[in-house]
Amino acid sequence: MGRFSAHAPSTRIAIISAGWHADIVGQSREACLAELQAHGLPPDRIECFEVPGAFEIPLHAQTLAASGRFDAILACGLVVDGGIYRHDFVATAVIDGLMRVQLDSGVPVFSAVLTPHHFHEHDEHRRYFSEHFVKKGRELAQACMQTLGARLALKDLLAA
Repeated sequence: MGRFSAHAPSTRIAIISAGWHADIVGQSREACLAELQAHGLPPDRIECFEVPGAFEIPLHAQTLAASGRFDAILACGLVVDGGIYRHDFVATAVIDGLMRVQLDSGVPVFSAVLTPHHFHEHDEHRRYFSEHFVKKGRELAQACMQTLGARLALKDLLAA
């Protein structure tokens, strides 16, 4: 899909990142920022926000969507299996919450909140997931720009 530069000057994007495992999650945010800019979105049209963990992302997204200031909201986080089976509930709550924000507000919400199986705090996993989050950050930005373009085309089609 092509660049979104035709609407880049008026488009505003919010990126919410979880602070838990910030070194890994930050890889997604930074890759996302770079990809959005590569698609022609100026840096001053992108605002970044940080919350403590993934569980806090949906409420923040809801507040940002309700503000009317953003055309899309992107979420980055890492939910790990801490051995107490809580991660499944947290991941489900986050994704369900983000979908609810999107459907209730009409503002597209995108997720790079990932829940890897068997994440361990050793160098090999940290390196692998840091690299994986770069890829997911790029994909997050690409999905956002493609969706905004598709919504614009749909709006034009329905207006005709």
